Amino acid sequence: MAEKQKVQAPQGMAGLVRYYDEDNSLIRLKPEHVIGLCAGLVVLEILLYTLA
Repeated sequence: MAEKQKVQAPQGMAGLVRYYDEDNSLIRLKPEHVIGLCAGLVVLEILLYTLA
């Protein structure tokens, strides 16, 4: 029987890429703010639907 040969990755980053240094956005939002904004829009839409 033929033995399976193991393929080994280099010992460095092993293909992982970090994009933290490339974050140059002028607007920074926390995930909590995005969820709050979405919830606020849903409430506003429900209010407008019921009042119209």
